[in-house]
Amino acid sequence: MKVKKIPQRMCIGCQTMKAKKELIRVVKSPEGEIKIDLTGKASGRGAYICRDIECLEKAIKAKRFERAFETKISEDIYEKLREELSNGQ
Repeated sequence: MKVKKIPQRMCIGCQTMKAKKELIRVVKSPEGEIKIDLTGKASGRGAYICRDIECLEKAIKAKRFERAFETKISEDIYEKLREELSNGQ
């Protein structure tokens, strides 16, 4: 029986490779809107973050989301991410 390959993505906070299902995807849509994509299927440029508040804070401090999306990220997006991480734990 063939073993199914598990998609791997890199967390932009801690820079480690993890299974795609373990990470939260943040997406920049073709219209330029940045939002949290819990399905992992929304169209646009995606960046992945662990379900760990420390990784999120590290990514915010180093401006890794802004670098990944090549745009300024508003504070309310970061607040939504913080809420999502605190609800998940």
